[in-house]
Amino acid sequence: MSQAAFPATRLRRLRTAAWSRSLHAETSLSPADLIWPLFIVDGSDVEEPIATMPGVSRWSVDRLVERAQEAQALGIPCVALFPNTPAGLRSDDGREALNPDNLMCRAIRAIKAAVPGIGVLTDVALDPYTAHGHDGLIDAAGYVLNDATKAVLVEQALNQARAGADIIAPSDMMDGRVAAIRAALEDDGHPNVQIMAYAAKYASAFYGPFRDAVGSRGRLTGDKKSYQMDPANAEEALREVALDLHEGADSVMVKPGLAYLDIVRRVKERFEVPVFAYAVSGEYAMIEAAAAAGAGDRDALVLETLLAFKRAGCTGVLSYHAPLAARLLTAR
Repeated sequence: MSQAAFPATRLRRLRTAAWSRSLHAETSLSPADLIWPLFIVDGSDVEEPIATMPGVSRWSVDRLVERAQEAQALGIPCVALFPNTPAGLRSDDGREALNPDNLMCRAIRAIKAAVPGIGVLTDVALDPYTAHGHDGLIDAAGYVLNDATKAVLVEQALNQARAGADIIAPSDMMDGRVAAIRAALEDDGHPNVQIMAYAAKYASAFYGPFRDAVGSRGRLTGDKKSYQMDPANAEEALREVALDLHEGADSVMVKPGLAYLDIVRRVKERFEVPVFAYAVSGEYAMIEAAAAAGAGDRDALVLETLLAFKRAGCTGVLSYHAPLAARLLTAR
């Protein structure tokens, strides 16, 4: 057959051997790209499996330290903490968020004492502490009050920073909270504490298992559509990110993940800043369900989805599959 029958370039040449595929890979994934979300529960030597998140548990503070040690051994640079506050400590005003000896603060101190080299990211929002399950204070009609909530979030952020948090991550979506938190951290002597703003957090159907994990699902009155973003909107996400960066955010987050990779890409291209995404609980549960049903290979699904986040422009990914992914990547 004549040479003219083929194009001068055969793209398959670069794919023929594993060494060549590795050499020409445009996107890389390593354990250093991962943040491992962990759930905290009261007590000692406690592990509580979460039914809607197979393979994920809530841990008492002593067992949580073991998870942080595991993360460090696997090369995962940061853990993210989320408390399941005991029912008796939840209130309409979420005052337990300001307790310097609450679950979150005890966990921060314990991890930083035992594993000082690992980063600790802490969630700033009131939903793990409120009796009504919302991220902020509500009025008589159930509307979440922006400025009153913002004042409490500032105190919550300071409480966590004083306990030793490395990254404050406000997930509440109140207007103006990043500027207020940044100013308070500076004034309180915490200039090097980072802020990773949940800048584009959507009112998503993918959060259900997380609400089980932190004990807020059955408490939630109404929905969160008055403060979390409409899934129909993309331009609004860019406005949210611009505001949070202007107010002092060091990095921004898009949440959820897979269904919003277009937002990740647009944010990265527009602002050229560190962009993170949260592979949320519903996404985790879908992969686990597919694997359990024999519809896909868990290991391959996990690595492919994480690679998709990186390809879209993510600096890093919060993933419940972080320890599994780290082991798979190390074994390669």
